Formats: sequence, structure tokens, C-alpha cells
Amino acid sequence: MSTQPPQPTRAPQPARPSLTERRKAATQLDIARAAAELFAERGPDGTTAEEIAHRAGVALRTFYRYFRNKQDAVAPLLAGGAAQWRARLAELDAGVPTALERSIAEALTPVDTRTDEALEWTRGLLRAAQDDPALRAVWYRVNQESEEQLAPVLARLAGEGADELEVRLAAAAATDAIRIALETWAATDDPPRGPRSPADLAVRCLRELTGGLRLLER
Repeated sequence: MSTQPPQPTRAPQPARPSLTERRKAATQLDIARAAAELFAERGPDGTTAEEIAHRAGVALRTFYRYFRNKQDAVAPLLAGGAAQWRARLAELDAGVPTALERSIAEALTPVDTRTDEALEWTRGLLRAAQDDPALRAVWYRVNQESEEQLAPVLARLAGEGADELEVRLAAAAATDAIRIALETWAATDDPPRGPRSPADLAVRCLRELTGGLRLLER
């Protein structure tokens, strides 16, 4: 019988996307940006799928290969920030409370023109969603999917023996903290940095929503 101590189990690393998958994702993002630009210019009601496809430089059949309707086209843009946030969170070597707060603050604090632009696109889309139930449904779906993908990340950070219910509650609270922060900020003309910025609001929401969770006790 071996007397070697057991080695820690590493979380499996996701496989690198294939070239085809990367091209598909790039095309989807091009279409999403085109849709966001047109929604900002004309609103969802004043925009057609044909116009989005033309702006993105793809055929209409390509548009419908990836998206069911024009509102669905912005989903990759709304989901992209959450995917980067979860990836950053998974890399942090810290306790769950510290890792969550730090990753949320970093994810929602713009550091260059590109991230400034991404936040402004989100603001425009959330404003448009107020009067467009289909666009609002896309936003809610993106958040639900993000919550489901966040739970296993938090479970790994919490370690073996973490209470499953606490993990799910933490995932829901963190996702809602970001959602509510972005919706609150989008309804204002506040800048993307400083007091009442998305990062500031999200950290405040997280603390309020997780005050009773043992998993996030400091």
C-alpha cells in the first residue's frame, strides 16, 4: 500500500475553443455590436434584423443561424462581461467574500476606452429594455445563465464540504447585485467611475444581499 500523501485535486481546465468556435464567437459579437449600435440610434422598434445583418457585414441567413430575433442578437454583448468576471474570480487565491467583492469591483471598473464603451452599450441597452419586453427577457435570461455558471465557480472557491444551498444563494446574490447595480446606474447619467458607479453600487448591493450568509462571513 502506498504511503504517499494524497495530492490535491485540481479543477479541470476548460478546453481551448477550436478555430471554428472562435470564429463563430467573433461573428456573434460583431452582430451583437451592430444590433447595439442600431438600437441606440433607432431603438429596437425602428431596427430590423436585415439592417443588423447589413451593419455587421453578414448575410441575413447567417444572422438567423445564430439568433432567433433582433433582441436576442445583443445577448453576447450583455453576457461577455459576466464571462470575463467569472474567469477572473476563478483565478483569485482568496476567501470567497474577498474574491467576490474584488472580482466584482474589478469587472465593473472601466480601465480603458474599450471597457468604457462596453458599459455605455450596456446602459443604452438597459434603457431600451424598459420599453421592450423581448429585450428585457434577453437581459433576464443572460443573468439566469450567469448565475447557473457562477455556482460551480463559487463551490470550488469555497472548498470541499461547502453547503450547496449557501453556494447557490451566494451565486444568486452576486448575480443580482451586479444586475441591480447596472440597472440602477443605467437609469442615471452618473459616470462609470466613482460614487454610484456600477462597481460602487454592486459592492454595496452584494453586502446588503449577503449579510446573513455564513459562506460569506468575514
